[in-house]
Amino acid sequence: MDNLVLVGFLGSLGAAMGTVLGAAGGFFVRGLETRTNNILLAFAAGVMLAATFFSLLEPGIERAIEQFDATMPAVLVVIAGLLLGAGVLGLAHRFTPHEHFFRGREGPDPARLSRIWLFVIAIALHNVPEGMAVGVGFAGGDVTRGMPLAIGIGLQNIPEGLAVAVALRSVGYGAWTAFWIAVATGMVQPLGGLFGATAVWVAQPLLPVTLGFAAGAMLFVISREIIPDTHRGEYAASATTALMLGFALMMFLDVTLD
Repeated sequence: MDNLVLVGFLGSLGAAMGTVLGAAGGFFVRGLETRTNNILLAFAAGVMLAATFFSLLEPGIERAIEQFDATMPAVLVVIAGLLLGAGVLGLAHRFTPHEHFFRGREGPDPARLSRIWLFVIAIALHNVPEGMAVGVGFAGGDVTRGMPLAIGIGLQNIPEGLAVAVALRSVGYGAWTAFWIAVATGMVQPLGGLFGATAVWVAQPLLPVTLGFAAGAMLFVISREIIPDTHRGEYAASATTALMLGFALMMFLDVTLD
């Protein structure tokens, strides 16, 4: 296996460790106020939002321009990847039974699945594109592109891991059960990273499309799930501020570590 694939996998595995750290907080925190939960997840959304442009779309366009030696077809190729990524995630959400804590059940009839597995599937759908983004970022051959993405995703995994563990505890699951479930949802990220890195390794010319695909998948998650869940009611202003701070942090990391 090419070293770039291994680096992509290890990078996404390192980012997933943020979920482990956040999940461990569930041993000490039994519940989060709605405002606090919204702020944490909105901050994570801000990091993801900045990553879609600075770490995925921008380098994807740059690489496409190198390939096509023209701006318009380069941008169109990346846009095609972005729309494809959003479309695939949209289909996954439509045809995969899963459950959100705030919006309830979605997808086909989940009669044969317990509520906990529906929740695990929902978080997994959320985390796969993040892992894929890190894997693709490293597999592009420029470690300086992948490093800020891995750090940013790892940081935003901390509040996500905490939110998942605490949410599980709030509906009656024990501390250890909540911890391991939260960790398991984060461990799908290395699998996404392996998939993304392998795709780039097999077909390097597809890197611009793959970067766009990862960005589109993450944008779908941000727009479809995180922003609607965190920007509701009287805490919308706090969530917006947290999103902006997360965006600023990821922009800082990408520029300074590049």
